[in-house]
Amino acid sequence: RTSRDLKMNSIMREMPVLISVNMDKEEVGLTFENYNLVSAGVVNKDNKLIGMITGDDVVTVVQEEAEEDALRLAGVGDEEITDTVIIKTKRRFNWLLLNLFTAFLATYCISLFGATIEQMVVLAFLMPIVASMGGNAGMQTLAVTIRTLATNDLTKNNFNQNIIKEFNIGVLNGIIFAIISSFIVQVWFNDSLLSLIISISMIITMIVAGLFGIVVPVTLKKLKIDPAIASSVFVTTITDVIGFVSFLGVGAYYL
Repeated sequence: RTSRDLKMNSIMREMPVLISVNMDKEEVGLTFENYNLVSAGVVNKDNKLIGMITGDDVVTVVQEEAEEDALRLAGVGDEEITDTVIIKTKRRFNWLLLNLFTAFLATYCISLFGATIEQMVVLAFLMPIVASMGGNAGMQTLAVTIRTLATNDLTKNNFNQNIIKEFNIGVLNGIIFAIISSFIVQVWFNDSLLSLIISISMIITMIVAGLFGIVVPVTLKKLKIDPAIASSVFVTTITDVIGFVSFLGVGAYYL
C-alpha cells in the first residue's frame, strides 16, 4: 500500500517483537498484552523465523490457562467433563488426603485446650466463626495474589509494599468484624469477657490470614511449585490453626 519509491527500511519495524519457540504459553499471552500485538513472529534458538502467532491463538491460550488455574486452585487439576468417575476420583484424592491430615492437625490444636473448653463450653460454639472468617479472608488474598503472580504484576520491587498493604487490610477488617462479632456475642450470651476474647482473636486471625494469603503462594513459586495447585490447602490449614489457637489461647489466658 506504500508508493514504490519508498525504501523498505523507512516503513519497517526496526525492533519487532519476536516470540521464542520455547516461550511458555502464559508468557506469550503477557507479551501480546504488553505490546498490544495482533500477531508476532516465532523464532528458533538461532533467531530464525519459523512461524507466527496470531491474536486468536493467544485468546484461546489465555482462556485455557485461566480455566486451568481456577481448577488447580480448587484442587482438581486438569479435570475434564468427559473423564470417568475413577479418573476424577484419582485426581481429587491426593489433595483431599492432604486436607484430611491438615484437619487432624487443626483438631489436635483444639485438643490442647480441652481444659479451657470444659471451663467455658460456649467457646466450642464460637470457635468455628473465627476460623471461618480467617479462612475466607486468606482465600480472598490468595486469589488476588495468584492472579498478580500470573500476570507478573507482583514483583520484588513491590512485594514489601503489598505485604504492608495486606497487613493494614487485615487490621482494618479485623477491627470491623471484631466489633460486629463482639456485639452479637454480647447480645447473645450477655458476657463481656467472651466478647473481648472473640474480638482479640478475630483481629489476630484476620491479620495472619491476609499475610499468609500472599506469603504462601510467593514462597511456593520460589520453590518452583505451582502456587495455583498447592496454596489453598496450606492457607486453609494455617488460617484454621491460627484461628483455633488464637481464640482458645486468648480464652485460656483470661480464664
